[in-house]
Amino acid sequence: MKKQEDIELMQSLGVNSYRFSISWARILPKGRFGERNRQGIDHYNNLINALLRKGIEPFVTLNHYDIPQELEDRYGAWLSPDIQDDFGYLADVCFEAFGDRVKYWTTFNEPNVVAVRGYRSGIHPPSRCSASFGNCLHGDSKTEPFIVAHNIILSHAIAVNIYRTRYQKKQGGSIGIVMNAIWFEPLTNSPADRLAAERAQSFYLNWFLDPIIFGKYPPEMHEILGSILPEFSRNEWEILQTGLDFIGINHYTSLYVKDCISSMCKPGTGGSKTEGLAIRTGRKDGVPIGEPTGMDWFYVHPQGMEKIIIYVKERYNNTPIFITENGYGEENNASFSTENFQYDIKRVNYLNGYLSALQRAMRKGADVRGYFIWSLLDNFEWICGYTKRFGLYHVDYKTMERTPKLSATWYKQFIARQKPIKAIIPLSNQEFS
Repeated sequence: MKKQEDIELMQSLGVNSYRFSISWARILPKGRFGERNRQGIDHYNNLINALLRKGIEPFVTLNHYDIPQELEDRYGAWLSPDIQDDFGYLADVCFEAFGDRVKYWTTFNEPNVVAVRGYRSGIHPPSRCSASFGNCLHGDSKTEPFIVAHNIILSHAIAVNIYRTRYQKKQGGSIGIVMNAIWFEPLTNSPADRLAAERAQSFYLNWFLDPIIFGKYPPEMHEILGSILPEFSRNEWEILQTGLDFIGINHYTSLYVKDCISSMCKPGTGGSKTEGLAIRTGRKDGVPIGEPTGMDWFYVHPQGMEKIIIYVKERYNNTPIFITENGYGEENNASFSTENFQYDIKRVNYLNGYLSALQRAMRKGADVRGYFIWSLLDNFEWICGYTKRFGLYHVDYKTMERTPKLSATWYKQFIARQKPIKAIIPLSNQEFS
């Protein structure tokens, strides 16, 4: 049984926690409009119990992109405030079913990616965008991302409020949110580009964290978007006061940012008004910010890890942080044998550089509570499918055999040396489907 085998792989590495996500449709196929799926609940109960028997702490995300089709069909999912009640219902069901054993919860994984890729570029489902942003049948890239973000932020607040009032005291856990975090480096040292890099963060990371922690959107967003940006009602503002216990950061890469207010920009990611007029690029004068990888958006720039963690520390009053994803992706070269993939020295160098940068941030006072590698196994990597490999263990997709790579050996040795850091590994829930 692969589930038990994979848990034993985790144990052999020395990890003490496992991050996984709940599939909403597996628990509630029709949301609050249908019955709970007992088999789905049993699936996660069995996983949680198997982890705990091996001394591995479950670290659970309530929503990682997927959503019951019923909710999309009924009212447009994240485009409707009705979704807030459905998400609160999901959270309540999960806290009740699993909270006696789960002590770490996150509401969402990368809601900024959901808003941007699902409703601006249309790269991810439900593939909504305007013609100037992508090739979609429906959508409005100028307004829908902000409607979606608003509903996700309020859904987070509702779930946290349910946990705080009904479960937290009795169950003794904590709850946060996981954000995708890119370090944005000014393209030049000009004041305009430095301000543009700050705007890029406001229109990507702070877009969600500012309302959750401070109760309002970043001032740069108000200034540029005006009436496009939704407002929080008095009642919504009060719900937001529940906040969070920690921030999860998924960090892989850094990008340059160029100002598009005081200078003309060619079309590109970030250059529009609704993206903050701050164009993002991986190259400066043709030179990449770091070594390119198998992912077209992903460059190796370890110093970005230290910078983004210090940025979050300083902006959000040193709220506890977990690095909930960090790892190295490479192409699945069809001509390679298992042995070719095993010697993954680039992944080892990447992890060594980024973990060293994380330690520097911790020495500067960042309250980092744990670290997860993405990922234990090569897996189905969203819209990239099986064309990319992130795993410490190679997976033969025909036989499903797991084979350790050099990085698995390196990481096991790292964990043994670095006891002050909680070295912990996540997987996506597809790997146990």
